[in-house]
Amino acid sequence: MMAEILKIESFLSLSARFPIIDVRAPLEFQQGHIPGAVNIPLFDDQERKVVGTAYKKENKEAAMYAGLEFAGKKLVTLAKKGERAAGKNKTLLVHCWRGGMRSKSMVWLFETMGISCYLLEGGYKSYRSYLREVLATSLNLLVIGGRTGSGKTAILHHLRQEGKQVIDLEGLAHHKGSAFGALGELDQPTTEQFENELCRVILPLDSEKVTWIEDESRNVGKCVIPGELFTRMRKADIVFLDISRELRARHLVGDYAQYEQEALRTCVLKIEKRLGGDRTKEALESIDHKDYYQTAMITLHYYDKAYMYSLDKNHERYQVLSSLDVDPVVNAKLLIKYEKERGF
Repeated sequence: MMAEILKIESFLSLSARFPIIDVRAPLEFQQGHIPGAVNIPLFDDQERKVVGTAYKKENKEAAMYAGLEFAGKKLVTLAKKGERAAGKNKTLLVHCWRGGMRSKSMVWLFETMGISCYLLEGGYKSYRSYLREVLATSLNLLVIGGRTGSGKTAILHHLRQEGKQVIDLEGLAHHKGSAFGALGELDQPTTEQFENELCRVILPLDSEKVTWIEDESRNVGKCVIPGELFTRMRKADIVFLDISRELRARHLVGDYAQYEQEALRTCVLKIEKRLGGDRTKEALESIDHKDYYQTAMITLHYYDKAYMYSLDKNHERYQVLSSLDVDPVVNAKLLIKYEKERGF
């Protein structure tokens, strides 16, 4: 058998049928990988370092001998991992960084065990190049704006349920965007992996149809929105949901009162300089007394001012839709009505 070498589009098109096996070292995989890929590393992080050093300081032959010494001790383990991953289909999609010796060596091993393999031309590096093209794709964006506590992410989820195209940046980043945004979330991915997941979401979108996305600053926690997409978000029409501070404060209490007081105090202290000493003190005291509504009202005073400044500064045009509810179902219907009436 000889593995067929595929370009990235064909490689990804088969990923719904066969597992993607990333044979790079664990640290490389953690930094960023094709969504859904399984890591079966030929070398661990230290071994990769030794092989790379041998290549740079000596020559290719020295690096190959070092690699063979490491790999030879674990061929059985690697073969068994490949068999388990291949399952009944007995087929794997394999790649390394550039489609070089690591992936070709693993393909040889897997095929020796009777597993059919497809090899990614150019490796993970070609995927990252393809990703830049995908992120530059023209999209018909409509941006959901609204002050903190408007329930914008929940609205996106209901729009998706109604069959609308959406990009949930906060969901992909595992962060709600504010000082309180990490509460209840998984660890954030690297920005590289955030981009990879974003690529996965954008690929199937129809550029002729509207795609709803939430208004965000460039950073969602530690994840950075790619410049190509962020620029289009800034130029897109924004629908600003105008909801009273009182309603939003009650909504935030429902979201955040479940967390420990110390965690809430830590979040308030992150914005101490922006709140000012007196308001910070009031907010902390309200947490101590479990008056979370008051905490929300105090912090919203800062967030509302900051959001409106950003909205006026960064968006040339936006449509205001007043809502008397924070119910995402109600507000999703408002947005669908807006989209229909404006003929987007």
